[in-house]
Amino acid sequence: MVAKLQAVRGMNDLLPADSPRWRGAEQRLQAVLARYGYEEIRLPLVEPTELFARTIGEVTDIVEKEMYTFQDRNGDSLTLRPEGTAGVVRAGIEHGLFQGQLLRLWYQGPMFRHERPQRGRYRQFHQLGAECFGSAEPELDAELIAMTAQFWRELGLSGLRLEINSLGSREARAAYRDRLQAYFRDHQAALDADSLRRLDTNPLRILDSKNPDLTALIAAAPSLPEHLDVDSRAHFERLCALLDALGVAYTVNPRLVRGLDYYGRTVFEWVTDALGAQGTVCAGGRYDTLVEQLGGRATPAIGFALGLERLLDLLAASGIDPATPREIWYLVSAPGACRAQAMLLAQQLRAAADAPTVLLDHSAGNFGKQVQRADKAGARVALILGEDELAGGTITVRMLRAAVTTQETVPRDTIHATVTRLAAQERP
Repeated sequence: MVAKLQAVRGMNDLLPADSPRWRGAEQRLQAVLARYGYEEIRLPLVEPTELFARTIGEVTDIVEKEMYTFQDRNGDSLTLRPEGTAGVVRAGIEHGLFQGQLLRLWYQGPMFRHERPQRGRYRQFHQLGAECFGSAEPELDAELIAMTAQFWRELGLSGLRLEINSLGSREARAAYRDRLQAYFRDHQAALDADSLRRLDTNPLRILDSKNPDLTALIAAAPSLPEHLDVDSRAHFERLCALLDALGVAYTVNPRLVRGLDYYGRTVFEWVTDALGAQGTVCAGGRYDTLVEQLGGRATPAIGFALGLERLLDLLAASGIDPATPREIWYLVSAPGACRAQAMLLAQQLRAAADAPTVLLDHSAGNFGKQVQRADKAGARVALILGEDELAGGTITVRMLRAAVTTQETVPRDTIHATVTRLAAQERP
């Protein structure tokens, strides 16, 4: 007996029934990106492991425990990308894209992390991300965040909350890190295993712990905003004023940090209570030193990534279907010469710029069974080509979704006009 093959745990198939929802959401997001001047960049799924070790940080959970890393036949260490920003920066440096002008880029595709799969957190997951290079001004931060707010309006979503914070300069973070480390060392007995591991390597990540037993301890920890440098404080205050002026509501969350080492100054998240523990739908922030860190010219930048699985789950929980309805016409024909003529007619109908989906029945069933299949396929229109229609140069147009089935036999060159007229008669 041949063993049944299944997808890798945490790597899920996207079935035809779900694809229209994904495509509809993606198209709406991409339309907003285009309005803000963002251009698409397509990146490799595999990058040198060093890229992520240098950008994400060798002592982060991602590099230590979650990356899919392997050696190729040349002995080079390669990694399936766990996030998109590092690849965008690598491509920008490699191809000389950072030339002083403002550069707006977006990407979309699968990312890979080896962690315990659960709803909203998978080993292969999909992100849409945007990165903007060339300005350190808070106006750019505000524009980017306002664009994400436009995403939710475009999709008809409500109930998402924006949380923002500033991580300050590298020097301010270093001073805060020392004080935070001292605080948690004084309460070391109360820390869980993950927090103990982070204590020496990245104590800011303890603030991001989801362990409810640590909530009170984290709430009493030293506050990052109290340690901001003067310039970062002014930058953040200007950002808040701009968001107020744009009508983008937000909450300042002093415990908000990022899990990746390259972030500084502005960080933000859009969160929801509708998805349980995986409540962050979109997150981002500034990374003004990353381009230089990877060998490029110093280039300020800000970006975000949006989890598409979580977004689609949130749309479903909100009763929103972003799919664009398909108009389906189904060609029903007799065998022989009628079938050959039906194939030609289907090709002609599909050639129009605004053509509907045209399906041709390839079975040997009678007209009745073919019409049943048309109805099952969700067709609005059945086009019937029998011997009489073949001889007369006509076609029978049957409307399948009307309260009372209507049909007419008309010349073939009037199919579009006939469908439009009969569809208008269906409306109240």
